[in-house]
Amino acid sequence: MVQAQTPLLGLKQTVPQIRIPAQIPAVAPTLPADKQQHVTSSPTLNFAELEAAGAVIGNIKINSQNIFDLENPKEDNWPYRLANASHFTTHTSVIRYSLLFKTGEPVSVRLIEETERVLRRNQFLYDVSITPVDYKDGRVDVEIKTRDSWSLEFGAIFGRSGGTNTTSVMLVEKNLLGMGIHIGYSGKTDVDRTGTEFTIGKNHLFGNWEQISYAHAIYDDGKEDRFALNRPFYALDARWAAGMSADVKERIESEFNSGVAVGQYHHSSASHEIFGGLSRGLVNGWARRYSAGVQYQQDEYQLDPLLPTPSVLPFDQKIIAPFVRYEVVEDKFEKVTNRNLINRAEFFNLGLTAKVQLGRSMWDSTRKYWIYDGSVSEGWHLSAKQSLFLSGHLSGRNGNEGGNVRLLGGLARYYRPQSGHGLFYAEAAVDTVHEGTASDQLLLGGDTGLRGYPLRYQTGTQRVLLSLEQRGYSNLYLLRIFRVGGAVFYDVGRAWGGVNQNVTNPSWLSDVGIGIRVFNDRSAFGNVIHIDLAFPINHTDNIKSVQFLIKGQDSF
Repeated sequence: MVQAQTPLLGLKQTVPQIRIPAQIPAVAPTLPADKQQHVTSSPTLNFAELEAAGAVIGNIKINSQNIFDLENPKEDNWPYRLANASHFTTHTSVIRYSLLFKTGEPVSVRLIEETERVLRRNQFLYDVSITPVDYKDGRVDVEIKTRDSWSLEFGAIFGRSGGTNTTSVMLVEKNLLGMGIHIGYSGKTDVDRTGTEFTIGKNHLFGNWEQISYAHAIYDDGKEDRFALNRPFYALDARWAAGMSADVKERIESEFNSGVAVGQYHHSSASHEIFGGLSRGLVNGWARRYSAGVQYQQDEYQLDPLLPTPSVLPFDQKIIAPFVRYEVVEDKFEKVTNRNLINRAEFFNLGLTAKVQLGRSMWDSTRKYWIYDGSVSEGWHLSAKQSLFLSGHLSGRNGNEGGNVRLLGGLARYYRPQSGHGLFYAEAAVDTVHEGTASDQLLLGGDTGLRGYPLRYQTGTQRVLLSLEQRGYSNLYLLRIFRVGGAVFYDVGRAWGGVNQNVTNPSWLSDVGIGIRVFNDRSAFGNVIHIDLAFPINHTDNIKSVQFLIKGQDSF
């Protein structure tokens, strides 16, 4: 059994509609209230028309449904009945907490569409629909129908990439008692470490938008504790946000050359943040957000005589940095299918999304830096059947006391749906790091996109990767649980620069391959399982001519 751990694209949803009985004449909702007729289930009216008429929200009915639809003959048998009987259906209050509209408010198509996006963020929900069910005297009743995903995961998990196996066992519940509580225990073994982790968390704490989470992990090379309490900018029209987070960990870090750890050292770190933010909400299609806070970061490094000595040991540091942050989001979301998932609604934002943060280390900091971080993304329709999405990021620190570092990267993604069930996809990524330490090295291999080679096969201060895929999405729906697709792919890339370049095969590398994609459609955990055979094109004798990979990912 393979699990994928669970990023905003898509076409606007077809607006739900109301049917008018034949014996009742259709009446435009703009007529005076005393002349309006009682209307139910009409093909002639929709939310857009109701909004234009000035209708207001009446009763809101929550219809929370179990995993399988027993009214569907294909699902009306004992395995699906057993699954439903052993599952707690999501409580209606959990759904109601996520609504962006209330009884008595004017109908807003934008808020109805955004509510669907907000609800679908919950991994324990399989499907969401919002429809008008009754209209009378200027008020429209609304039904919100949701269907649950299977939220309990237990058993053993296996993965393989870059010639290395990963195994884990877990018992995790994403929707405890139908209350939206996440709790879980897992054990994992990979090429770096073996350990166990306990997690617990809940959104909508106290019935509001607050989120709380905690994780405690113990590994054979250290431990980690994470805590977060946040009220995010949960919607485009959200007016404020605040939060705090803490992450304390110890582990062994490694330098790699040709996929082999050539240097290792102990790394202890503590990272904390507290922030608050304000916004005017959504104004003329744009949400602008202003935040301020303080970051604390402490890192300590130590050599170990039992470990291979690294080329350079990073310097200890402590940073206390007040910061300001500005974010902007353009409301141009679209809803599509068969892009990164199989027959599942996806939301892409074609508008501009950007964030920039600037801070200054001071007070008891070991060094005085300007610390900056920024990202930007936007999408375009090149034609009716072509979409292009570009994104970039920049982060680093700069001061007059040394220790400067800068990371810069860009990503382009291209989608071209084809007739039938096909899609051509291309992705190009470029990254560079300037004046970074060994811990900032860029890696390229079977676990980072170059599927025909061992993991971390090349390292450097610069990295380029191009991947081309011909994807296929079938209608095969195994056991009403698994959706199946496939891909033929080609990868080419290179990582170079710095002290740990691959000296045996430092040039451009490429591979071709074929794979099956299995989407665990009814689970809150399973996204897309990749089962690939990759064939390296220009490889040395010590690399296998066929690489087998099996890995859970959050997209196709």
